[in-house]
Amino acid sequence: MSARRTTVADSRRGTGWSAGLAEHWRGIGLSLVVVVATVWLGATGQLGLYIHPRYFGFTLVMAALGLVFVVASFFFSSSFLASAPAERTSPRRLALSVTGSGMLLLIAAVTVLAIPPATLTSATATQREVNSGGLDTTDAAEQAATLVGNGDYERLSVKEWVSLLAQSDDPALFADKSAKLTGFVLPDTDDPENVFYVARFVVTCCAVDAQPIGVPVYLPGWSNTYTTDAWVEVAGTFTPNPSGLAKAALAVEPATIESVEQPSDPYVY
Repeated sequence: MSARRTTVADSRRGTGWSAGLAEHWRGIGLSLVVVVATVWLGATGQLGLYIHPRYFGFTLVMAALGLVFVVASFFFSSSFLASAPAERTSPRRLALSVTGSGMLLLIAAVTVLAIPPATLTSATATQREVNSGGLDTTDAAEQAATLVGNGDYERLSVKEWVSLLAQSDDPALFADKSAKLTGFVLPDTDDPENVFYVARFVVTCCAVDAQPIGVPVYLPGWSNTYTTDAWVEVAGTFTPNPSGLAKAALAVEPATIESVEQPSDPYVY
């Protein structure tokens, strides 16, 4: 009789320990998924879709430390649970706990690791005013001034042109300057039928604080040929904006527009 009671108690203790371990494993497993995903993004060159390059080193170091803590947590939690008082847990609850933890970890792993990271699009840009922030005007202006001084206008990036336009919209200053811009198509909210922006996102810290910037292009009926979020390379010259609705005083009058692939590093910093 005593042996039977001991066997039942041991069974209950084993079942309770297993349920507790499953619950602990859920938190540890989720942490492990995040750590592995961070290292994987860094190894595949996709970490820049989430954070500014200046934080790459810090993020990867913290991910490595996180991996050490995850491994240590597993061993410490296992030892603690083994010595903890037994809890009465039914086999049904144990099965649900283990299954639930496994499904949660599987979903998290598939979401983070299997689904490729996506760049920000016009859906985000329309929630934030274009050219309203995210510009380090001093650095961008200095770099732009150097290229302008060399007469190499086509090497100016979207960010540098936006910086120059923010300083002055005098048509005389831009009359003899040609631009070659690469970005995604973003409709002008004030005159979407005639004007679109060649846009990029400026990332200061991470994708959460990304701000849309862009150079306006005047092309009536542009949406018949180009779709929102499509990546294009526009070459042309600046002219007083013919649109009577758009806020931008100047716009690019395109000579050529070519569809291009999204660059591997779509953001600017």
